[in-house]
Amino acid sequence: MAASAKSLAALLAQTSLDDHEEILKAANATIKKSKTDLDAHHAKAVALLKLDRYDDVVKIIEDTPKLKERAWFEYAYALYRSGRPAEAVEVAEAHNEGRGMKHVLAQAAYRTENFEQAVNAYKELSAQVVQDEEYDIRINSGAVDAQLQWSGLGHLAQKKKPGRDDLEVFETAYNAACGSISRGELAQGEIFLKRAKDLCNALSDLTEAEKQAEILPITVQQIYVLTQLGRIDEAEQLCTTTPFADIKELSTRYVAQVNSIAASKEHTNPYLSHRLFHASPKPPKTDQHFSFQSNILRQDEYVMDLLSHKVSGVAESTAKFISSSPAPTTDPAINTAAVLNAAAHARNATGKAALKEILPLLEKRPNDVGLLLTIMNLYVLTNNHAAATHLLETFFARLEQSGTSSDLDVRHAPGLVATLISLYAKQERHAHSKTELAKAASYWRHKSKVTSKTLMMTAAGRALLGSQNEENLQAAGQIFESLNEQDNTNKAAIAGLVAAYSISSPEKLSPELIDSLPQISRLASDVDAQALEDAGVPSIHSATTSIEQRKRPAEKANVKKKRIRKSRMPKEFEEGKKMDPERWLPMRDRSYYRPKGKKGKKKMEGLTQGGPVVEEKAETRQGGGSSGGGGGGKKKKKGKGGKW
Repeated sequence: MAASAKSLAALLAQTSLDDHEEILKAANATIKKSKTDLDAHHAKAVALLKLDRYDDVVKIIEDTPKLKERAWFEYAYALYRSGRPAEAVEVAEAHNEGRGMKHVLAQAAYRTENFEQAVNAYKELSAQVVQDEEYDIRINSGAVDAQLQWSGLGHLAQKKKPGRDDLEVFETAYNAACGSISRGELAQGEIFLKRAKDLCNALSDLTEAEKQAEILPITVQQIYVLTQLGRIDEAEQLCTTTPFADIKELSTRYVAQVNSIAASKEHTNPYLSHRLFHASPKPPKTDQHFSFQSNILRQDEYVMDLLSHKVSGVAESTAKFISSSPAPTTDPAINTAAVLNAAAHARNATGKAALKEILPLLEKRPNDVGLLLTIMNLYVLTNNHAAATHLLETFFARLEQSGTSSDLDVRHAPGLVATLISLYAKQERHAHSKTELAKAASYWRHKSKVTSKTLMMTAAGRALLGSQNEENLQAAGQIFESLNEQDNTNKAAIAGLVAAYSISSPEKLSPELIDSLPQISRLASDVDAQALEDAGVPSIHSATTSIEQRKRPAEKANVKKKRIRKSRMPKEFEEGKKMDPERWLPMRDRSYYRPKGKKGKKKMEGLTQGGPVVEEKAETRQGGGSSGGGGGGKKKKKGKGGKW
């Protein structure tokens, strides 16, 4: 035993660090002579790690229980690299000793999408700075921050915004770009991607092939950004000049080929696009997509099937996927599948025709959030906001009656609350909006560590501040107080707290709290009071000054004269001559009309409404009889052939 260990140690001393095949041969030869030689087994495991044969490392360690006790680090790392990161996390957590195991824990947690655990692991590693590790930790921490943004946990990121030092190296510049894209800052993300490319091309210690391998994933991300920005021509041009087949990571290559379909104007045939989509290579288990990527790719597959009129298949597969999760849920993957399921049942119809097809589904799945939102959207598109509001209010009431913790979390979900607030705003039901915001804020305020709900609680506090009700002001103060306890650097929370308590409870305001707000002099430092006065701000004069004297004459705006069509111009029109404002009235109704002659004047008097009435003397008929008498004058003879 001692002799074999000595000979192996002598052999290892003679071999170079890169000669792992020779080390493996020597270790195997020693194991043949003595199967219980742990040093030989350990040397074999390390050699296999160096040769990237991770499955073999896991097998040899699991087949040798005593070796596992002295090679926990090698075992955890091999599990991570062989596509079993969850098991690697368990081993690393149980034997978290030394910086090496902390690195394995951070990377394995990253792959299992436990980004909160990963960011905590990197914080521990950053606490003790090691010169050779500082660069790697900085890059990996940037990748974790970007993933936190994608997964909706951006409040846990160590860096909310990239700094100048992040744009000095292409790896950190690429992470900064991914973080910007995840926050929806696409234009900034594109700038950072170009910066990362330039930095990579400027490296002198990489070969052209190595530079190409690093730039290809950056280009794939750039195509996505251009597509999202609507610059399809640029995205298509970039697709045609990028050799996707040279991308080594199959997960990245798969995304690249799918994005090339979206960016291409030639693939207008849905059946051809469907064929190209399914022809993309599937990545192995050691190179899987993250969940947010898998969700989008699954949605793309369903959309391709819908465009190819495979509605029955989509309805069946989405229903199976929806049933895999308990309802109700705010999981975006489940709710998006519910939307596509509704589209399949409606056979791509819209409006009232779609409502007719999918309303029966809501009776079968009353707690399906995705289906509920789809129906509400159709109601809004048909201008039936009241029906959409009633549907969501009924859903909320049903969840409140349930009373379970998961149902109440969904009932007060910020996205659903914001939807109801938008519907209330459309119907000008502002009091209902304030009540709903206060209810949601009160619910989340009593939850522990709800920093992800900060925006909603801030909006609720602002809405309550606009009320003169004392209870609302106290509720706003409590909301901002809880936000300030979670993060005492939150300026919005401090300002809201001061505004609320200055009215309802001034005694609760401490000088330190007030002093933490920016000084008025600093806020108004760039304001030119004289320029504001010169621009027309009214100044305060003595009481004896009249209002007319204090008024400043308003500048006349250059109003463009309205052009009048020739067909509407009066006859004998002269340019520059003022038109008669009464030209559209009949002549007898114009104020300046004066009739000529006795007949005209007499006629005018009879037409004048509201004027004095001149009674005409009754003309006596011949014979002195009145017009109403029975006897009388002579009647005029009727002419021949005349008619009565």
